Amino acid sequence: MNERGSRIALLLAAFLAGLVLFFGAILLVTGRAPVPIGSAIAAVGGPFHLVDQNGKLVSDQDFKGHPFLVFFGFTHCPDICPTTLFEISEVMRKLGPDADRTGAIFITVDPERDTPATIKDYLSNFDPHMRGLTGDQTAVNAAIKAYRVYAKKVPLPDGDYTMDHTAVVYLMDKDGHFVAPFNLKRTPEAAADDLRKYL
Repeated sequence: MNERGSRIALLLAAFLAGLVLFFGAILLVTGRAPVPIGSAIAAVGGPFHLVDQNGKLVSDQDFKGHPFLVFFGFTHCPDICPTTLFEISEVMRKLGPDADRTGAIFITVDPERDTPATIKDYLSNFDPHMRGLTGDQTAVNAAIKAYRVYAKKVPLPDGDYTMDHTAVVYLMDKDGHFVAPFNLKRTPEAAADDLRKYL
């Protein structure tokens, strides 16, 4: 083995030893092994009780029976939210009649400003299959926690504020279980074909 190969082997051995020490430390400190990645993924999603853009009380149970997409954002969002909702709308349009057998949910992270009426007006710019949800801060926080979303109010110099938040589209199956982040960085046709697999 040449000098370069020896160095790589040593680095690899050191990395593996570090991993063993890391997991050993977790076991020593907590008394249990770290949670497997699969368990963390399975824990995404869960019960919520919110109000839709028509003022109707809804829960996670209302969306079971068909696959659905979930996106957290806010109506004052300057770019990411409208872009993402437009891309979801394009997927819904490409689904054609199958769009009636799926769902798309926009959950606000800014219930202070996003009333049902505000969300209804905002969603008029997107596909009609899109459902917008809001509620009091406690109810919204419960949904944010269930989906492991990061959301934080950020003050602006003019006294207003914006929201930092996770910009992931969650794909949920018919039973309301998290499947994977839904990739919108492809053609709407390809994304629609992918969503059809879960019908």
